[in-house]
Amino acid sequence: MATSLFRPIQPLCRSALRAFHAVPNSAASALDLIRSQPSHYVVASVVGRKYLLAPRDVLTIPRLRDVKVGDIISLDEIHELGSREYTLRGNPVIPPSRVKVEATVIEHTKGKMEFIFKKKRRKGYQKTKKHKQTYTRLRIGDIEIPLQTSVVS
Repeated sequence: MATSLFRPIQPLCRSALRAFHAVPNSAASALDLIRSQPSHYVVASVVGRKYLLAPRDVLTIPRLRDVKVGDIISLDEIHELGSREYTLRGNPVIPPSRVKVEATVIEHTKGKMEFIFKKKRRKGYQKTKKHKQTYTRLRIGDIEIPLQTSVVS
């Protein structure tokens, strides 16, 4: 009988991960671990779509009509906060009191020219419509994780 020289690696990896990484037992300790890391990212909903955002990113979204260039927008719907080694997911969102992300409106712009060609066979009907889609560009600011002050009564 031939014996296998290879052992399953799955159980060894789990125990190794527990030995090297701290596993937080609450959201506050998870925020402390993420805060100790050098770089952060968030997954946030902007105009109904989720985006993976980091500080100083430029985000192009469909036109926001009620904002002007230079306005600062606070992103409230944050689904995930993370760093290189740790991640905190909200259920369904992380409250704005725990994470603060702001975006500055850089410009309102238009996309490339789009052509829509319509035709009906054997009728001689042909029409070309042209338009440019409007967009708003945002610059993502720093991701702030404020310290939680717990009040003991």
